[in-house]
Amino acid sequence: MTGNGMRILIVTHVVAKGDGQGRVNYEIARAALDAGHSVTLLASRAAPELIAHPRARFVKMAAGRLPSKLLQYQLFALRTGLWIRAHREEFDVVHVNGFITWARSDVNSVHFVHDGWYRCGFFPYRFFHSLRDAYQVTYARLNLWLERRAFNDTGVIVPVSAKVGSEVCVHGIDPARLHVIHNGVDTDEFAPGSPERGRFGLPETPFMLLFAGDLRVARKNLDTVLHALAKVPGVHLAVAGTVHDTTGYPAMAASLGIADRVHFIGYQRDMAALMRSVDAFVFPSRYEAMSLVLLEALASALPVITARTAGGAEVIGPDCGIVLDSPDDIEGLAAAIASVSGEYRYAQRLSVAARGLALTLTWQVMANRYLALYARVMERRGAVSSDAVPAVTVARS
Repeated sequence: MTGNGMRILIVTHVVAKGDGQGRVNYEIARAALDAGHSVTLLASRAAPELIAHPRARFVKMAAGRLPSKLLQYQLFALRTGLWIRAHREEFDVVHVNGFITWARSDVNSVHFVHDGWYRCGFFPYRFFHSLRDAYQVTYARLNLWLERRAFNDTGVIVPVSAKVGSEVCVHGIDPARLHVIHNGVDTDEFAPGSPERGRFGLPETPFMLLFAGDLRVARKNLDTVLHALAKVPGVHLAVAGTVHDTTGYPAMAASLGIADRVHFIGYQRDMAALMRSVDAFVFPSRYEAMSLVLLEALASALPVITARTAGGAEVIGPDCGIVLDSPDDIEGLAAAIASVSGEYRYAQRLSVAARGLALTLTWQVMANRYLALYARVMERRGAVSSDAVPAVTVARS
């Protein structure tokens, strides 16, 4: 360590805003640089503004052009493992993300547990069904073993939600080694404001729900939302996501008699403006680790209707949303939609509380927690004195 500044190594595939896990690492790196620490990014891609910082170092580690992510990630893990072993003494803290390298680390952020997804009851693939299914099952099962190894090869495990933490413990990990840090949200970008429904081709007057997600993935659970919407007259639904021929959702909406109330608006880059243009967010995903879109909805002051299976639901109390026990509870979801859409004062109370909750879950709050954790890790190693701890407080305009 130089002065009070830590020498931090972050290992991940992407360090940039436009990627879920990449955004988390971007904010940690940015906060560390702001606080006077030095940061090395061992990654395939990093944001130019980070690379340009005088205390940042970008070591590009390409995953290669192998024919599958399984092989690409293995090559990345091998290359980074060799690099870390050769340079380990240059760093005070080595921070990795799940199984990403064949090297030991001090901190491991866990954004997803493949075994949790495999065993959650909604895993859609069967080994003998098709080659694609066989690959998905193989990928999940191999990552189960690799993740267990990564958890055993680190000092502190940082699940991004308590839900993820419980899935980590299934691997036989001592809960005392876990330190949950929730992901953050940009409360300046995502904030209540003037609606722009016309911009998205949405009608101006109806109560408008928003669903956002990858429509190719059945676990996002748009089918249950459509069936519930059919039971609540007058409410409209905006669906943000690319509609593929194989999804069948427009046909499902037509068969349920709600085609005129479901608006498929495609993939949207400006989600902040879209969230300002709707009245509530519905997302009963069958499986999520920690959904950033839920936090974005809260920051936009939207009442949230979700399910316990969606990571992030654990932060939502009855004052700011409705959390269903089952993602496939059509009747319960319909009742929740009817309650939020039919009681204006209730919806307004949820809206105010949602925004208040989001303000406690900003990217800055998240990053400060990571930097404080780094300092504690170093203190336990005897590598830093307690007077260095105040350096983790980040002041940002």
